[in-house]
Amino acid sequence: MENTSTGSFLKNYKSIILLLGGILAGSILGLVFGKGVEVIKPLGDIFLNLLFTAIIPLIFFTIASSIASLEKTEKLGKLFTIVMSVFLGTVLISAILMMVGVLLFPVQQDIIISKLPLETIQGSSPGSQITQLLTATDFYELLSRKSMLALIIFSFLIGFATLQSGEKGNNFQRFLKSGDEVMKQLLNLIMKTAPIGLGAYFAYQVGIFGPQLFGAYAKPLGLYYAVCAFYFVVFFSLYAFIAGGKLGFTTFWKNNITPSLTALGTCSSIATIPANLEAAEKMNIPTHIRNVVIPLGAPLHKDGSSMSSVIKIAVIFAMFGKDFTDPHNLLLALGITVIVSVVEGGIPNGGYIGEILAITVYGFPMEQALPAAMIVGTLVDPMATLLNANGDLVSAMIITRISEGKDWLTKKLVV
Repeated sequence: MENTSTGSFLKNYKSIILLLGGILAGSILGLVFGKGVEVIKPLGDIFLNLLFTAIIPLIFFTIASSIASLEKTEKLGKLFTIVMSVFLGTVLISAILMMVGVLLFPVQQDIIISKLPLETIQGSSPGSQITQLLTATDFYELLSRKSMLALIIFSFLIGFATLQSGEKGNNFQRFLKSGDEVMKQLLNLIMKTAPIGLGAYFAYQVGIFGPQLFGAYAKPLGLYYAVCAFYFVVFFSLYAFIAGGKLGFTTFWKNNITPSLTALGTCSSIATIPANLEAAEKMNIPTHIRNVVIPLGAPLHKDGSSMSSVIKIAVIFAMFGKDFTDPHNLLLALGITVIVSVVEGGIPNGGYIGEILAITVYGFPMEQALPAAMIVGTLVDPMATLLNANGDLVSAMIITRISEGKDWLTKKLVV
């Protein structure tokens, strides 16, 4: 019996144990060799490149096939409304929680203004930026993760068009379902290299960025990580309990380990999509819900990014000796965090649109404020991605609870 139990445990948790082993080994290498670990960074880059290359078609097939398989077109509108309401609600809750943390433990210290080289930022009108965010000028541009939101919208339209085609679109619908399955199998193959890839990436992060954690940014970073850890444990547990009671609570924490480790290792919500989809399937979240919520949540739903937006704004205010606690500044920050959670890319350290927006709105000098925001953004990225990715998973549970009824988890498990 003991051998059977041990074998069953190893079978169920083999991938997680290997992943943890790779991450632990990488972290030790980073601590021991410091910047010398840059030599193994290509291993992490190769893993991420394979993952990102496969994720673009995965998102297209999962969303398009899920929409095309809906029985009633009315169901799509209802589901989308629930999804956006849950996304917005959790983003606002997370931002408000971080504001409370900043008010209770103010960031009052001198921040070193780093001499980081700034990216060339081309100014454009708000209308032009929205157009670029929602659409692409050519089809091939949809195949880039930089056009993730445009790809998701296009996938929705393809799925809806297939649904509207009726019997004439049956062959295309089968193609979408087949493509969805093929991409899942491809990602299973790629994820077999995850212990090595994530281990190399962890080694690089610990070796390169570890020392900065003890510098001038220690206090705001400590506050951020503490509040986020509280949100992760307490609020995600509460969300899971609301979604499915005690069974929902245990189901969430049992299945979110691999997505959590993937998020921490890659610092990418998009790279965590495969792990989230697999976890959502094990949690018995209906196919049409998980295949919409998870890919859509990666670029649009960012609890961690909303919280990092607040701490970055607080750091910039501290730099210039300004009062962040003014009600007007707090309300403005809340609005900025909602926008940031939508426009920020789901790639590692991707884009500084949200930071630039905040600096511009408050009128701080860009050349001084942006480097500090970039440093804080880089150092909080692992925790932010953890909340972003896991937030999609627990949101999928809440969305299922609302759309399928309070007994959704019990019924599915019985079947």
